[in-house]
Amino acid sequence: MINNLFNQLIITITPFLPRWIIWKIAGRYVAGETSAKALAVVRQLNDKGYSATVDILGEHTNSKSEAAEITHEYMNIYDEISKQQLDCNISIKPSHIGQDISNEILQTNLDKLLLKAEETNNFLRIDMENSTITDNTISLYKNCRRKYKHVGTVFQAYLYRTQADLEQLSQNGSFNFRLCKGIYKEPAAIAIQRRGKINNNFLKLLRFAFEKGIYVGIATHDLGLLKSAYTLISELNVSTDKFEFQVLYGVPMSGWLEKHLKNNFKVRVYIPFGVDWHAYSIRRLKENPNIAGYILKDLFRR
Repeated sequence: MINNLFNQLIITITPFLPRWIIWKIAGRYVAGETSAKALAVVRQLNDKGYSATVDILGEHTNSKSEAAEITHEYMNIYDEISKQQLDCNISIKPSHIGQDISNEILQTNLDKLLLKAEETNNFLRIDMENSTITDNTISLYKNCRRKYKHVGTVFQAYLYRTQADLEQLSQNGSFNFRLCKGIYKEPAAIAIQRRGKINNNFLKLLRFAFEKGIYVGIATHDLGLLKSAYTLISELNVSTDKFEFQVLYGVPMSGWLEKHLKNNFKVRVYIPFGVDWHAYSIRRLKENPNIAGYILKDLFRR
C-alpha cells in the first residue's frame, strides 16, 4: 500500500520536474540523443566483448512523413554499423514506423528495413508493444519471416497466450525471439500479475524454446531467473549458439554480465537513444508505476 502511494506520488510530480532533473534519472539508461552517440556506446561495449542492439526512442507516430523519416534514420544506422564493423543490430517498434497509420505504410517501411538488413548482413527485431497490437505484431512477423531470414520478434512471459503463440510459430520451424517478462500494465484477464507466477511461466517458456531448438534472447535483470536459466542450460546441455542474454543499457547486474562472458555466453545490451527520451521516460513511468520506486532506489545507491 505504502509502495503504491509512493510510486503514484513520484509519477504525479515527475512531469513537472525540469528536464535536467529527469535526465539525471534517465541519462544512465539512454545513450544520448543522436545515433552517433549511441554507436559510440556500441563501440565501447563491443571492445569489452558485448554485442548490442539500438532503438530510436519513440512510438505511435501519426504521420506518413514522420514514419518515413524514422525508417530512413534506421537505414542510415544499418549503413553506419556496417561501415564501422560493429557487432550491433536494430530493434524497432511497429507503432514507430506506421502501425497507427496503416498496415500498408507499416509493411512498406518494414520491407525497406529488412532489405537493408539483408544488404548489410544484419538483423532486425520487431518489438512487442502492448496487448492491443499483439495479434497484429505476430501476423506482421509471420509475413516477414516468410520473406526474410534475418528477422525476429519478442514475446512476453506475463501474457497467458504466449505459450500457444510459441507453439503455433514453432510448427513452421525454428525462429528467433526475445523472451522478456513484459513491462506494459495489462489487465488480470490476459496477464499474470504475481511476480512469482510470471517467473515460473518465463522458465516454462524458456524450457520450451530450448527443447525445440528455437533461438532465444533471455532478456531479464532478475538475478533469481538468471540462476534458474543457468540451471536449465546445464540440465538440457543447450548449445551456446542457441541463446544469448540481453540486458538494458545502464541497469546494474551485480557481476552477472562478466559471469556470462566468462562462460562464453553471448550478451547483448539494448541501447535506446533519441530526442524523445523525456517523453519516453514519462510514458514508461505512467505505464508501469513500479518503475518509479526502482529508479529512486537506484539513484540513492549511486
